[in-house]
Amino acid sequence: MTHRFALVAIGALALAACGSKVEPPVEQIVVRQPGQAAGAAPAAATDLVAAGKAAFAVCATCHAVEAGKASGIGPNLNGVVGRKAGALADFGYSAALKQSGLTWTEAELDAFIANPSGKVPGTSMAAGAVSDAERRKAIVAYLASLTP
Repeated sequence: MTHRFALVAIGALALAACGSKVEPPVEQIVVRQPGQAAGAAPAAATDLVAAGKAAFAVCATCHAVEAGKASGIGPNLNGVVGRKAGALADFGYSAALKQSGLTWTEAELDAFIANPSGKVPGTSMAAGAVSDAERRKAIVAYLASLTP
């Protein structure tokens, strides 16, 4: 035991001789939401986006989301938030959507995803109505995160 102590002491002296110094401990303050378990990450927008990406998997059958990728059965939705409805040159939109006058805001996307033919009567989007408000919110957050 004394040999081990002596080795530690010699090591500390050697480090001191090299000019190395021991840094003092750093104080950290961790803020949690009431009721949140210690070590749990706070709910963040990234969680909502991740949930939206998972929920969007069904939509990916028809819609691409990668920047620059050609539209498929449905238009590419990369950068859709802020885009005028019916504006992509590489997609054949319905006359109803082209003439809708919509600009895709998060609220407009939410309403459209909830009931496509109710929001834009005559749209060619045959599938895709999402009745669950939380799932729509996540999908819209995911779409809003996609920028060209």
